[in-house]
Amino acid sequence: MTLDEAIERVQFCYPQVYYACHTRHQHGRTRDGRLSPRDSQLLVHLDRRRPLAVTRLAYHMGLAASTVSEAISRLERFGYVTKAAVSGGDRRLVGILLTKKGVDAERSTSVLETGRLRTVVRRLSRRNLAEVIGGLTHLADACKKTSGVIS
Repeated sequence: MTLDEAIERVQFCYPQVYYACHTRHQHGRTRDGRLSPRDSQLLVHLDRRRPLAVTRLAYHMGLAASTVSEAISRLERFGYVTKAAVSGGDRRLVGILLTKKGVDAERSTSVLETGRLRTVVRRLSRRNLAEVIGGLTHLADACKKTSGVIS
C-alpha cells in the first residue's frame, strides 16, 4: 500500500466510524460527572500511566498555559486528574495523569457512543480487534509526536 493509498483509507474509514458511532453531548461548564467540551478535549490527551506536562498540553491545544492550568485545577478538584512528576529530572515540570474517575467521565462524554461502538466492535474477530486497536494507538501516538505532545 502506498502512502497516498493509506491516507485515502484513513480519510474514508475514520468518518465512517465517527458517523456510525458518534453522539452529541453538549454541556456548558464542567460539573462533577459532566465535562464541558473543552475539558473533554483536554482529558482525551491524557494518560493514566504517563504524565503529560501542562506546557506540552497547552502547546498542543493551542491554548495559553495559564488557561490549561486553570482547567487542570478544576479537573483536579473533581478528581478527574492528578498531578505527578514528569520524567527527565526537572522538578519544576508538573505532569498530569488521568484518574479512573477521569476515564469514566471522558468515556461518558466521548464523541463515540459506547453502546454503538460496542455493537460495531463485537462484529470483529479477536485478531481484527487487536489489529484495529494497535493501528489506532499507533496513529494517535504519531499524532502526539507530530504535535509535540510526546517526544
